[in-house]
Amino acid sequence: MTEPHDDFDDEDVAAETNQVRRGRVTAAPAPPRRRAAPIVPEQNIAGRALIFVIAIMTFLSCLTLGAVSLVRDTASMWESQISREATIQIRPRDGLDMEQALVDASRIASGFAGVRSATVVDRAATSRLLEPWLGAGLNIDDLPVPRLVVVTIDESYPPDFDSMRSLLASEIPTSSLDDHRTWVDRLVAMARTTVTIGLSVLVLMLSATVLSVVFATRGAMAGNGHIIEVLHFVGAEARFIAAEFRRHFLLTGMKGALVGGVLAVLVFVGFGWWSSRNLATPEADQATALFGNFAIGLSGYLGVGLIVLLIGALTAATSHFTVVRYLSEIDLSQQASD
Repeated sequence: MTEPHDDFDDEDVAAETNQVRRGRVTAAPAPPRRRAAPIVPEQNIAGRALIFVIAIMTFLSCLTLGAVSLVRDTASMWESQISREATIQIRPRDGLDMEQALVDASRIASGFAGVRSATVVDRAATSRLLEPWLGAGLNIDDLPVPRLVVVTIDESYPPDFDSMRSLLASEIPTSSLDDHRTWVDRLVAMARTTVTIGLSVLVLMLSATVLSVVFATRGAMAGNGHIIEVLHFVGAEARFIAAEFRRHFLLTGMKGALVGGVLAVLVFVGFGWWSSRNLATPEADQATALFGNFAIGLSGYLGVGLIVLLIGALTAATSHFTVVRYLSEIDLSQQASD
């Protein structure tokens, strides 16, 4: 009676072991690891639309900030120039020696403390001032054109304008002194009003951006509501879920804000280049007189960077608070059902 034996004897086992050692027989491949999908989809139509909206809002916000900065700097320049000077105007009259009257007015003004200089505007300069309205080749002796004396004053210690005005009126009856205080007050009021309007528009644009992010966050949560609820119910903390949304919308907001900020900087650089290339044209002279050279300066560019960072931070913070509130509503509804 023979003993039962296995199908594989010792020789077969040894041969199979050698084959494994030589690499002819390989172990079964491990199943592929599944990549964890993010809670918030990285690329979708709503996300691209939100980037586009944020870029537009950032572009308009930066343009508004640049315009406010330009108006403020130009108004400050006007105010500084006006406050440094006063003007003595002498109107022509029969029997009046205009040249002597100009010399006397310059002498009277120079005698007051706080006056740095008194300069008579000569005939050629007066003709150039009237050229845009009366044309070239004007002979001012044929017209009753007032003559001017420009008085440069010390801004820190201005002269006594009332006394100067009284003395001029007594010695030169056709003279009048304009210290430009009325124009300075109007200019300051206009600049403050413009800055207030610009900042109000900027606040409205930032508010619209926040509302856009709120709706986008609500839409993303609605599309992934079942996943969020499951994660929340199995023990995922609200901070974890909110951090995922905050990270996603921070990247989205920074992408859109950077695009809008770069476009705004290109616009400012383009206007500055155009202004520098057309300095000798009448159009550029008028624009420069009103708005300067369209250069917003270092403060303007720093403001653009601040707007970009602010919009990115607002986007992240808005999505965070929206998610936390949404999860709180889920908890309240669950407690009410229990």
